[in-house]
This record gives sequence, structure tokens and C-alpha cells, in this order.
Amino acid sequence: MTEQQGFDDALRAIVGDTHAVFDDASMAPFLVDWRGRFTGRARAVVLPASTEEVAAVVPACAAARVPIVPQGGRTGLVLGSVPDAQGDAIVLSLRRLNRIRQVDPFNRTMVVEAGCILQDIQAAALEAGMLFPLSLAAEGSCTIGGNLSTNAGGTAVLRYGNTRELCLGLEVVTAQGAVWDGLRGLRKDNTGYDLRDLFIGAEGTLGIITAAVLKLHPLPKALLTAMVALDSPKSALDLLVLLQERCGASLTGFELMSELCLRLVATHFPELPRPFATPHPQYALVELSSNESSEHAAALLEASIGAALDAGMARDAVLASSTAQSLGLWKVRESISPAQAAAGKNIKHDISLPLSAIPDFIARTDAALQAAFPGCQVVCFGHLGDGNLHYNVAPPEGRGHEDFLAHQEAINRIVHDSVLASKGSISAEHGIGALKREELARVKSPVELDMMRAIKAALDPLGIMNPGKIL
Repeated sequence: MTEQQGFDDALRAIVGDTHAVFDDASMAPFLVDWRGRFTGRARAVVLPASTEEVAAVVPACAAARVPIVPQGGRTGLVLGSVPDAQGDAIVLSLRRLNRIRQVDPFNRTMVVEAGCILQDIQAAALEAGMLFPLSLAAEGSCTIGGNLSTNAGGTAVLRYGNTRELCLGLEVVTAQGAVWDGLRGLRKDNTGYDLRDLFIGAEGTLGIITAAVLKLHPLPKALLTAMVALDSPKSALDLLVLLQERCGASLTGFELMSELCLRLVATHFPELPRPFATPHPQYALVELSSNESSEHAAALLEASIGAALDAGMARDAVLASSTAQSLGLWKVRESISPAQAAAGKNIKHDISLPLSAIPDFIARTDAALQAAFPGCQVVCFGHLGDGNLHYNVAPPEGRGHEDFLAHQEAINRIVHDSVLASKGSISAEHGIGALKREELARVKSPVELDMMRAIKAALDPLGIMNPGKIL
């Protein structure tokens, strides 16, 4: 028996013959990135069904010096959960670790395994009369392990925070195959280094998250939505400040969209509502939640939007009068990315900025891009309430997309240099993966990179955990 055969048999013995996959056809779905632009290679795809099986696979890989690429729902956008082209790694899919282990209504927590689909977690919280507020476009297929590993954001960060803020504890299999049981549902635990925060956002480069304690919230009695037409990003910022002053914590979401965004949606999804009869430069999608009553929420939202119209910071507004109308407005927002995909390839940027810097950033960066690439189309939208913009650049109308993509490095440099000038971040919620690895090395200080490398070397001295990602 060869060494390779011995290793393959060891994997089969741990997870079972049907859950250790070696043929190319069966492995293929696990090797392609979400956007279909890259296909990696793997030695095997392994699908364990328990933490114990994960903890057995890891030391087998360590002994054979086989790299491990942890994978959840494979909805990431930075090549963080697919293997490279060398073919020497295994993909460790956590999709079979999909149990909700416990719901504690008094502690307002839920213990879930890493392979649980986000939408299923939301449904389980709702069944228990509570809310798990993490919400993003891929919630029907992304997994909580991936959400934690990338510290996903979504549409409700303004009120509830990133995934990091929604997690109280973790269960992790280390790079040595040990199991760290940190599943303590505590709001306060001041007993040394916060190990949980090391693994959240680490993209599987330090260990494998197998379960988590999630924080639940009271279910709102009312959820209201409005879309507001605006003159500029500065008007949107003014509106945000007004709503925060008037509504406080009831303001759950605040999304910014340009007219080009809505035009794309109208072109590729004509069945969706067009909220306004005439176009406007910018739009804000506002969500208000209330723990009092629908009447209270409606009065608060109507008075606040009315004040914005009276002050001249808003041009027009549409307030949803039913759940169906509210879902329709959100569907317009969530269809921007699919509409862009239908229009052709584009150069994406997931950036974070201080709120006060956003209007100047958009004006300055738009102008710099037009000067360098006349006619290029900037599709700018995102979670203005927490400073996260999706600032995507598409070719001029009628120009070939592949030809335009050849300028990706130059366009990234313009956008990212502008981000840095505003003291922002080149990744707000998508992570670094392999796609932004070289750019991270350019924008991070040597001190930061040295500390990150020291952590990686301490926790994964063999370098087998998702190699080539982040660092």
C-alpha cells in the first residue's frame, strides 16, 4: 500500500466511504468559487458529520502534511473557501454538521453547528419567538460557520452588529486536532485573551469552527420600511443623522443606492416594483423596528420622513403599507448584485469608511476613475448606516467586459488608495481570502502583518490550515 492509499483509507475510516470523495466529477461542485471565475483542484473532499470526526481528520492531515481548506456554503467572494490549483489539499466541507443543538429562551442563546444554513437558524429563532438578526442576500445557502469565519455583516449591522457581535462562544478544532470547547453563553467573561475573537474573521486559517453560541434578540412587534429619494450621498448622510436622532435604536437598517443601481434592477428584473415614477440621483432604504406596536413605529417613521422632506434633505418617499410592499422594496435592494451579474462582469470592491468621509470619497473616487477610464460605470450601493459600501466598477456601455477587466489592478489601486486616504478598510464584510491577499500586504503596516504572522505560526505551525489565504 502506498502512502497516498494509506492516507485515503484513513479518511474513509473516519467519515465513511460515501463521505470521502476522490473522483473528479463528485469533487467538482466543491472546487468552483461562487462567482464561477476560478476552479481549484483537491486531493479529496471530506464531509465529516461531527466535531469528533473533524478532530480525527485534522491530525491525519497534519501527520501527512496535507493542507486543509474548510468550506461552508461556498458563497464567499474572495476565494477563501476553495483550494488553489496545486491539488495537494483536501476540502473539508462542514455541510453535514447542521444540527441546532440547543435553544435557551431565558439566556436568549442558541447553540448551532457550523454547517447550519443561516435561513434555518433564523427560522428556528422565530419558532422560539425570538430573532436572530443576521441577514444577507445568500442566507438561503450560506452557513453560520462561514459567516463567523468571515465576520459577515449584512443589512442589520447598524442595530445589531456584525456576526462577531452576535456570537458569545465557539467550539473549534485546532490545527493539532484538539477540540476547544468555548460554548459558554456568557455576556461577560474576563479571564484572559479572547480566543473566540481570534477565530472569528480568520477564514479558517487558524482552526476550524464546528459550533457556536449565538445571541438572540426579542422579536420586534413591528417592522416598517421606506424608500427615500435623495439628491446626493451627503443628503443620505444628513437623513441618517436625523433618523438616528429621532428613532434611536429603532433604526435597524439604512441602505444607500444610486440611480444606476435601480436602473440595472429595472432592466434585468422588470417584474420588481419601481418605487418612483421619475429618477433621482440617490436613494436610501430605511428599516425601522419597534418593540412597542405597529402604530408607534408607523407614527415615528412618518414623522421622521416628514421632517426630512420639510427640511429639504429628501426629495420624495415611499412608505410600505404592507409586508408585501416592504419585501418588494427589500427585493429591489437585494437584486442589485444579481442585476450586475446579468449585465456582465465588473470589478468589485467591498470597502469600509468613516461615515463622515463617504460623500467626499464617492465624489473624489468617481472623478479619478472617470479621468483614468472615461465612461466607466460606478455601481455604488451598500450599508451606509455602518459605513460599508459595495463600490463596483463596470465598463462603459458597449465596451467588452473582458477587455475592461484587464484594467482591474489599476482600478483597484485608484479605489483602494482613495479608501486609505479616507482612513478606511479595503474589506468590510467579504474577507481577504486569496483574492485580496497581495493587496492586504500592501495596505497593512509591517507591525500589523508581523503580529498576524506570529499568531498564525503559534496556532498553525505546520501551515496546513487554509494555506495561501489572508497571509
